[in-house]
Amino acid sequence: MTGFYNLITGQNFSALWQSHYSYNNVVDVVSAEGTIYAAAQNAVFKYDPISDEVKTITTVEGLSGEQITTIYYSNEFDYLLIGYETGLIELYSISEESVFSVVDILEKDNITPVNKRINHFYENEGLIYISTDFGISVYDLERLEFGDTYFIGNGGTQIKVNQVTVLGTNIYAACSDNNGIKIADLTSPNLIDFQEWNIVISGNFLTANTFNDKVYTVRTNSDLFEIEGNTSNFLFTLNSQPIDSEVSDTNLIYSSSGAIYLYDDNLLLENTFLPNEEFDTVFSSAAILGQFVYIGTQDFGVLTNISSNSEYIEIKPNGPLFNETFKLNAETGTVWATFGDYSQSFNPSPTRARGISYYRDEQWVSIPFDSLLGARNLNTITINPFNNNQIYISSFQDGILQMDNFEATVLYDESNSGLESLVVPNAPNFISIRVSASTFDSNGVLWSLTSRAPNPLKSYDPANGNWQGYDFSSIYEDPLTGEFGFFEIDIDNNGTKWIGGYSNGLYAFNEGIANNPIRTLSTEEQNVPFPRITSLAIDTRNQLWVGTFTGLRVLFNTSGFYDDPDPSLSSIIVLEDGIPQELLAGQTISDIEVDGSNNKWIGTVDSGLFYFSPDGQNTIYHFTTENSPLPSNRIIDVSINPQDGSVFIATTRGLLSFRAGGSQPEESLEEAYVYPNPVRPEYNLLGSSDLNDITKGIKIAGLTERVNIKITDIEGNLVAEAQSNVNLRSSNANYNFAIDGGTAIWNGKNLANAVVRSGVYLILISDLDSFETKVLKVLIIR
Repeated sequence: MTGFYNLITGQNFSALWQSHYSYNNVVDVVSAEGTIYAAAQNAVFKYDPISDEVKTITTVEGLSGEQITTIYYSNEFDYLLIGYETGLIELYSISEESVFSVVDILEKDNITPVNKRINHFYENEGLIYISTDFGISVYDLERLEFGDTYFIGNGGTQIKVNQVTVLGTNIYAACSDNNGIKIADLTSPNLIDFQEWNIVISGNFLTANTFNDKVYTVRTNSDLFEIEGNTSNFLFTLNSQPIDSEVSDTNLIYSSSGAIYLYDDNLLLENTFLPNEEFDTVFSSAAILGQFVYIGTQDFGVLTNISSNSEYIEIKPNGPLFNETFKLNAETGTVWATFGDYSQSFNPSPTRARGISYYRDEQWVSIPFDSLLGARNLNTITINPFNNNQIYISSFQDGILQMDNFEATVLYDESNSGLESLVVPNAPNFISIRVSASTFDSNGVLWSLTSRAPNPLKSYDPANGNWQGYDFSSIYEDPLTGEFGFFEIDIDNNGTKWIGGYSNGLYAFNEGIANNPIRTLSTEEQNVPFPRITSLAIDTRNQLWVGTFTGLRVLFNTSGFYDDPDPSLSSIIVLEDGIPQELLAGQTISDIEVDGSNNKWIGTVDSGLFYFSPDGQNTIYHFTTENSPLPSNRIIDVSINPQDGSVFIATTRGLLSFRAGGSQPEESLEEAYVYPNPVRPEYNLLGSSDLNDITKGIKIAGLTERVNIKITDIEGNLVAEAQSNVNLRSSNANYNFAIDGGTAIWNGKNLANAVVRSGVYLILISDLDSFETKVLKVLIIR
């Protein structure tokens, strides 16, 4: 599939990764030893009410990143058990802060994947009874191994069990699909025999809890029953159907989507908690700790009561609005994220009325939808290069949203701009302005693409307010059916707009070309493997990297494109085990980004994230769920912060960032600096030939595009030397000193490959183009 000349393996990257998950949607809450644990969609957070500290447990700490369905805390073994939609179970050791994965159910062949969902954990005498969609499995927490599995349907079939509880020697199972409440004797040596399980009461049951030496269960019609042995007694009907139930020392807690009910020892309603005007949300679960109730919600993380049942405060880690990030932009250091979207075939359904989030000063801030002038299905974020406080966000329904200083100011649509709606012959009043890709040119003109519009390509000059439209009628005649949509647009040094289309391949448009300004590449003869161009990137050599539905291509000569009577794209050929192979053959490319060293970050829809050298010949990293904190191998979008080289990665299950360490070159050496300085004994210089872990080593930042750097001791003896575009971190040479864009990194070794002694070292920087120089000093203490 790809060449691995320089693939980095066997490293612990945890210090280089940071999770940026959303904690608004909480699926379960439990109390544990004076602490609250809350499970969001794919991560957990811990809240200490005494210190008011919130701590996250995510894929960076070892969780899988899959969809969590339930959690449980074992006081005896000090484990937090995490159950997943897939059947995976993870044990998080509170004391050791480590994760142990239990994959037995996940990998069980005789159970279909849709039936492996973990619904509930119940602990009894060191054993965990796991309620699933196929039955009950037993896990020994002391020995960390599975025991029996009970298929308790008629004839030993698999049935859905929602909850299990134990009273005395009896085990009770609340079952769906009219399988009722089932009872069995735990002392029986043959519980794997379905005939050992008898029905106490028929129907569909949601909960089973032991409370105050009695068993209580709720049917789907909200009827509450008390169970004694093999008999049942109807008590009353709850106000609403519970979706979760928990037992505390003094209360039986039923959680419904619209209320939390607390019942006392006598099954009298003691308290009710409802959403309020400020926190109008859906509840998922609740737990009690001390005098306070902690409520899991769909939109506000965890709520806890202040002084009454209707006053709450939010508890959640900082994060974006949603995990389903659709587009990112980190080009100015502030990271913008949108969550509106469109389907793979450019259909804006369902309509997404969602806010946006941005990350700066290490904090996420969200802007709600009601502050965005009604702009729905927000997607591509484009920043004005001449005014970084002004951004334009494409709406695949309502046009283009302009924001100034983090506030929405203008929504451009058919009434106040040159944007056009699609035209439906039988519905002339139907308005839908479907803007997707957009970018600025070097003159500060915004170029955007509108799907199914008469003039799909638009230019807008913010300086004078002028709009201009360009039709694609030479490529396709019918705007409504000729092209479904446009994935991306990028502009090369010649002013040519390169556009990725859904139906017609790669478009090239240059209004400065008098004869035939628009052309396409879309056929196999032009080496386009599939005429769906999903991603584009112009690199620092003005070469166009093209991601398609079924592979990667490059247009090396963009400058001569219009002069070439028969242009075509090129494949990248690498050697894999000595055999020539096409790089990323057959892969669907979701995004391509170019960093300060002209290296390429390439996201795929099912194979994770690749990091290639400038020519694609060396694979620096290949991140997947198996070797990194990525929660999914489906990469949605990637964006690079040029200031520090941090790479922000949006997946289908959440957002992370990776500290790659490079940066964008500066215009001058005026701001160049070295860090850490001084280098103290406890700091890890690296002392090896691997410069990819930027948490180690000595960095020199603020470099220009082409520099030579010499490091000498105080007496002038040469210790190390590097030059831009020669000494690369991605090189097979395994340099001790290398330059990656605007940042250099040195592992502390001299020309003799030995770690240097304590002392002051001079860093002599020379710009090879302007002849500007700068001298820095660094103190190393060993």
